[in-house]
Amino acid sequence: MGIKEQSNPFQLQTPKRHRIDPTPDAEDSQTKYIHTANAMSAPPYNKLKYYTAGTPNGFKPAIVLEELGLPYEVREINFMTNEQKEAWFIEINPNGRIPALKDSDDFRVFESGAIMLYLTDMYDKERKISYEYGTRDYYEELSWLMFQMAGIGPMQGQANHFRAMAPVYSEYAIKRFVDETKRLYSVLEIRLSKADWLAGDKYTIADIANYSWLKFSEILEDIDFNEYPGVQRWMKRIADREAVQRARKVPPSGRSDEEMKQWLKSMIARVEALKGTNKDESKM
Repeated sequence: MGIKEQSNPFQLQTPKRHRIDPTPDAEDSQTKYIHTANAMSAPPYNKLKYYTAGTPNGFKPAIVLEELGLPYEVREINFMTNEQKEAWFIEINPNGRIPALKDSDDFRVFESGAIMLYLTDMYDKERKISYEYGTRDYYEELSWLMFQMAGIGPMQGQANHFRAMAPVYSEYAIKRFVDETKRLYSVLEIRLSKADWLAGDKYTIADIANYSWLKFSEILEDIDFNEYPGVQRWMKRIADREAVQRARKVPPSGRSDEEMKQWLKSMIARVEALKGTNKDESKM
């Protein structure tokens, strides 16, 4: 008599897709993970309100909303009055940062990466800009999305700050963060020198997330994109998309690219003028 094969109770079992459902069909008593009878993603509310401002992180979900053709309301957050720190907004995003999204009056998502994943999970049924959950390409997409969230965003954000926004001049900080940003761009170049898109063979939220930050660097003029020809071609493909062009007006900045460049040059000149001094404008 042969030995009956025992199933492994610790083996990870995952559905092909998941959905957020206010009334799940069942709850597994051992793992406490929510399971649903229908594994197909379905939007729970479809009443979208997007809280944003003209930043790379704000640009990312705006592109997703436009690519998916979703109806949504825009609420611009005024940084000049520190509106993002007001109590009503902290209820939506406890971190007091943009962007944030509400889908109905009592369901919120914050952090740009989470918003992008939510929108594709709930609304990208045809997988126009995402891959099916659990597939090899899905995890490649997720890897490049996290590459932006954990790498390019923080490093380039610091480069931008010390280059154009800081109250003091720090040659060390500028060099450190600009050099690290260039290194990360070279990682993108390795992939994009031999492929059209970051994940698999199609345009996804991984491309959207990274492009949104590189577009800002293009305006800042800190990096010579001629050193990254694959990245240049990829950026052109994305910039030419109608949805991307519409998203650039969410919210409307009132400035052209050239006007933005001139404004940033004046900001950079202000920081450069502090070189060789001990001035700290935050204390003035």
